[in-house]
Amino acid sequence: MTIRHIVSWKLAATDEAERDAAFATMQSELEALAGFMPDDIERLQVGRNIAYPESNWDVVLVGDYPSLEALERYQVHPEHVRVVQIVRQLVVERSAVDFQLD
Repeated sequence: MTIRHIVSWKLAATDEAERDAAFATMQSELEALAGFMPDDIERLQVGRNIAYPESNWDVVLVGDYPSLEALERYQVHPEHVRVVQIVRQLVVERSAVDFQLD
């Protein structure tokens, strides 16, 4: 049973150079999490919106986990908690959904 975890954020920065830097930090920090939990993260990718900026969210994380328990371990892992603190300083909004893949 694979669980897909999707998180979207709106960046706080309005200056394009600052937005680029914020995205680069988020992508680097978030994608590195897979190395800390190789048994719990099957796939983790971070991307930046490329269309309809007036209505779409700016950054998205898509992660696949082998079970709900693996996702729960990810949520409380110390490295994830550290990265969450960094991301919170770079964004103004967050939205997430978790669902089971068929």
